[in-house]
Amino acid sequence: MHTTLYYRDERSDKVYRTSIEDRPGGHVVTFAYGRRGSTLATGTKTNEPVGFETAQKIYDKLIREKLAKGYSLGADSVAYTLGSRKVTSLRPQLLNPTEDPESLLADDRFYLQPKHDGKRLLLQKQGLQITGINRRGIECGIPESIRSAGASLPGNYVMDGEAVGDTFHVFDLLEADFRDWKREPYEKRLARLLTLLAQSPQSAIQWVATIRGAESKQKVFNQLREDHAEGIVFKRISAPYSPGRPASGGDQLKYKFVSTASVIVNGVNTKRSVAIAVWENDKLVPCGNVTIPADQPIPEPGAVVEVRYLYAIRLSCSLFQPVYLGVRDDIASAECTRDQLKFRKEEP
Repeated sequence: MHTTLYYRDERSDKVYRTSIEDRPGGHVVTFAYGRRGSTLATGTKTNEPVGFETAQKIYDKLIREKLAKGYSLGADSVAYTLGSRKVTSLRPQLLNPTEDPESLLADDRFYLQPKHDGKRLLLQKQGLQITGINRRGIECGIPESIRSAGASLPGNYVMDGEAVGDTFHVFDLLEADFRDWKREPYEKRLARLLTLLAQSPQSAIQWVATIRGAESKQKVFNQLREDHAEGIVFKRISAPYSPGRPASGGDQLKYKFVSTASVIVNGVNTKRSVAIAVWENDKLVPCGNVTIPADQPIPEPGAVVEVRYLYAIRLSCSLFQPVYLGVRDDIASAECTRDQLKFRKEEP
């Protein structure tokens, strides 16, 4: 069993291969990585043979981590599934945070959009088939309202947005008219998206309001903050669609009015509370506890959950006043890192 993954952007063109190989006494998980076309560095994740079930778990974890970092399946790799969920070649463009919204509000090269508090979703239509794809590139279930609305739109397409309950808030177009639109500037992709949505208006698929101009952006920014919205997104008007997350900065940036984090359930306490933690290097660091509301099931240890909080305390890494938002099955454990936390400013 083997899988080959690829990553390509303006600065790099990399390949990553992992395999489960038979050995006397069991199986080993090997890997190779490096620049495409060059001699690859190699290694193993198992110093000695292990059972197939253990090797499968290690193998799956490696692939999940790479997919979360923006790698995709190549044409020469085997079909790969996680359980009954198929891993696709599609990945959304992920955003880095910004702490300087004022300069972007004044910059006419950027649109402003409200940020919805939902789950990232790519909606794909191929013939009569409608498929939901999460932020990790894995096929996922979608509400019937969204599926039905997506089926009513003409032609084949891939749209990007956020699902909030039974509504899909769409803000980008990756494919349409049997054509790849990702290299086109956002301004052009947005115009084509609006044309597509106008051909069959659906209440379950809503266009995300997009604002241009410093004065208008500032007005909407102030209103959203006053309404206690989650945050806003800035998108460079001339930029192409770049799947994955850049190491820093980028053409699409987010600014949150509230702080949220994806954390790992590290244990179940009494009285409907769970311990939570984040990764720092290769170690899980505790960051406090969060109460689970009575109307929601208690997540199992190892699950990734979303919490809202006021700030994190730098010394202990604890989250102050965390509020449980729900399970995030579209986020890999490897993404739950300490550097996502917003720490309280230190006193002089």
